[in-house]
Amino acid sequence: MSAPRHFLDISQLSRAELRAILDEGHRRKRARAGWPKAKRDEDAPLDGHALAMIFQKNSTRTRVSFEIGMIQLGGVSIVLNANDTQLGRGETVEDTARVLSRMVDAVMIRANNHQDVLDFAAAADVPVINGLTDLSHPCQIIADLMTIEERFGGVEGKTVAWLGDGNNVLASFVHAAEKLKFKLRIATPPNYALRSQEIAAAKAAGADIDVSTDAQRAIAGADVVVTDTWVSMGDTDKDERMAAFPPFAVDEAMMQRAAKDALFLHCLPAHRGEEVTDAVLDGPQSGAWDEAENRIHAQKAVLLWCLGKL
Repeated sequence: MSAPRHFLDISQLSRAELRAILDEGHRRKRARAGWPKAKRDEDAPLDGHALAMIFQKNSTRTRVSFEIGMIQLGGVSIVLNANDTQLGRGETVEDTARVLSRMVDAVMIRANNHQDVLDFAAAADVPVINGLTDLSHPCQIIADLMTIEERFGGVEGKTVAWLGDGNNVLASFVHAAEKLKFKLRIATPPNYALRSQEIAAAKAAGADIDVSTDAQRAIAGADVVVTDTWVSMGDTDKDERMAAFPPFAVDEAMMQRAAKDALFLHCLPAHRGEEVTDAVLDGPQSGAWDEAENRIHAQKAVLLWCLGKL
C-alpha cells in the first residue's frame, strides 16, 4: 500500500501541487454558484468516504467548512472533541491514528501541539490534514490565496503586508510566498516575531520576504493587507500583548497607506476595535467574508488532493 498523502504544511507541497489545489477550489466554487449549501456536487467524488475531525481547540469556520465540504463532495464526517474521546483519557495519538485508520478514509486534526499532528500522521494509514496547530494553519492560507486570486486574477508579483503577531497563520503565508512568487512584507512587535528559522528557510528557497517592526513601512503600497487577533488561543501574556500591538492596528488611516485598491483579509474571529476597526472589516476593501466562505472550497480541494482525486 502506498504512503498516505498528508496535508500538514504548505512548505511540503510543490508549486504544482499547491496550484492544483487552488485551481480545484476555484473550479468547484464556480460550478455550484447559486446552489443550496448542502446540495451535493454533480460528481460527488467522495461518495462512500468518511472524514473524522478531531478538535483540541474551539472552531467555527474549520468545523463548518469541513462538514459542509464533505456533504457537497458526497461523503460523511464525524466530529470528535478530544476531551470526549480516549485521547482525553491518555490514549496516545499514535494508537488513535491506528484505530481511526481502520474506520475512516481521512482525518483532520485541529491541535494544540504541532508535534501531535506529525506523530498522528506518522502512525496513520490514511491522509491526515492539519486543521490548525500552534505552528501553522495551511488550510486557512488556501482560502486566503483563493480570495486574493478572485480579487486580482492572480497572486504572483503582488505585495502582501502582514501586520501584527508572528503566529501560525503568518507561518503558512511564509511557506506560500516562495511557491507562488508574491512579495511578503512582515511587521511585528519586537518580541512577537515569527520564528527566525521559518523566515530563513523561505528566503533560502527564494522567497521575497521583508521583516521589520515598522507597520507603516510594511503596508506602504501593499496590494493585500492581512492581520489577525493579538491574543490567540493558548496565549497567556494578554496584558503584554495589548500594550505592544496598538501600533499595528489596521484602521482607515493605515489602509490609506496601502495601494488604492488594496484587499484586507482577516482569518476571523476578529476583535473589533483592537487589531481592526469596524470601518475596515465591514468596508468595501474587506475580503474577510469571501475569505470565510472560501474555507469550504479550500477544504474540498485539500480533501480531494489528499484522497488522490486531483
